[in-house]
Amino acid sequence: MSASPARLSVLDRSPIRRDTSGATALRETVAFAREAETLGYHRFWVSEHHSVPGVAGSAPTVLAAAVASATSRIRVGTGGVMLPNHRPLVVAEQFGVLESLFPGRIDMGLGRSVGFTDGVRRALGHGKEDAADFGDRVRELLGFFGGAQTAYPGVHAIPAEGLRVPPFVLATGAGADLAAELGLPLVIGQIRGEAAMIEAITRYRDGFRPSVFAPAPYVVVSTAVAVADTAPAARRLLVPEAWSTVYSRSHGVFPPLSPPDEILALPMTARERERLDAALDTQIHGTAPEVLSRLSALAARTGADEFLFTTATHDPADRLATYRALAPAHEFSA
Repeated sequence: MSASPARLSVLDRSPIRRDTSGATALRETVAFAREAETLGYHRFWVSEHHSVPGVAGSAPTVLAAAVASATSRIRVGTGGVMLPNHRPLVVAEQFGVLESLFPGRIDMGLGRSVGFTDGVRRALGHGKEDAADFGDRVRELLGFFGGAQTAYPGVHAIPAEGLRVPPFVLATGAGADLAAELGLPLVIGQIRGEAAMIEAITRYRDGFRPSVFAPAPYVVVSTAVAVADTAPAARRLLVPEAWSTVYSRSHGVFPPLSPPDEILALPMTARERERLDAALDTQIHGTAPEVLSRLSALAARTGADEFLFTTATHDPADRLATYRALAPAHEFSA
């Protein structure tokens, strides 16, 4: 468990606002990465989502290359590449290219999710069953970097072979066990609630086997954050993404982000209102002192070595204000 201040990092999904385009969202991600570097954040990660109207981040290694090109110091990676959607050889080659072009700055975050709908999964050529062999795919991928790939004699991941790209497992319960077994850093959030997250972190630490990738357990806690002059104003900043998530559960599609005041004026069912409130209650928001206090408490409960912040507001200026307020001059000791 960490006894030193937790590092602070950023995950950006390139959210599309209702009045903008995917191209604008991607350019805003690159500009946001430059700001995050200036503010002293440790990493800047991008995500993989397919056929999501409200998210432009569909090709994380391509976007990571753009972010790394636009910055000079901050670590750049994926949160994450969804390994069931890809062949490990191709993923190894992509990260080998990134590491070759931006040595010492690339992270390889790996997730086990597949497409959100049957149509997306068919288009990707993968079904839900492909997530079941996530562990084998991770092992195969790591083998390509080490050159110890026995399943395909004579096959080499060039230029990845021999390079060291730090791998991370994006996980809930089962993924935490895999990260412990392979000796990999764990990235985890509160998708199933804080109690389940802490139980998975405890299991990860108890079962961790040191490896060449990590000599000791390393936990990155992912959480949404928002800072404003008042707590209600900060809560409103998180409404657009929370509502799009609630809407997707009812309608099967995650829409572009709308202004929070418009969303709050919508006629919602009691179930939708309940889900929206529940989503917002799990996210950290408030004035700067309130958010700093909650983060310190969360660091104490989880022993987090690092926080991975995400903030999908409708106004990018509000997002940037949050990250300025939480810049890594602050410490969150476990």
